[in-house]
Amino acid sequence: MSVLPLVFTSGWASGINAYAVVLLLGLFGATGLTDEVPESLQRTDVLVAAGVLFLLEAVADKIPYVDSAWDSVHTVIRPVAGAVVAALLAGGSGSLPELAAGAVGGSTALLSHLVKAGTRMAVNTSPEPFSNIGVSVAEDLGVAGIITLAVFHPVASAVVAGVLLLLGLVLLVFMASRIRRFLRRRAQRREEGRPAGAAGYRPHD
Repeated sequence: MSVLPLVFTSGWASGINAYAVVLLLGLFGATGLTDEVPESLQRTDVLVAAGVLFLLEAVADKIPYVDSAWDSVHTVIRPVAGAVVAALLAGGSGSLPELAAGAVGGSTALLSHLVKAGTRMAVNTSPEPFSNIGVSVAEDLGVAGIITLAVFHPVASAVVAGVLLLLGLVLLVFMASRIRRFLRRRAQRREEGRPAGAAGYRPHD
């Protein structure tokens, strides 16, 4: 079970920014700073693809409403990435069954993704864009810091990730009203974007 803390931490981080997780773990493994990272994550093509996608996310994640659209697309991608990375980490160590690792990584990534997406919906109710940039930079730095900590102190990083996940879920409860406000605004934008007469049309029974 020695790889479990790393699996849990990588799952949490994948829910925030999966591309950063793949890129950082791959770089740590390629430079020889850790033996826990499988060779499949250290491949040049994987690192290049993760780097390009990370840059795309770094831009999209800082633009109001674009960030929420990006999160919607990644509702499936991030949990799947978390599960795959976790399974690869477990397969390389042999200390945890890959299926169990994938379940831990995927479910943790899903929860942290929901926290991230919900937080962005609440932030997008603010009229200025600076809060989006600040939250995005904090998330990027947080993922980089916790993955670095996980490589050298996996248990400590898992504790930090667990606390952050719990705090995030609690925060979602307090931000529920702002999230509902964001969803109402998005629904209104969709209504305004419909062709003339479409909003009033109702099919006959």
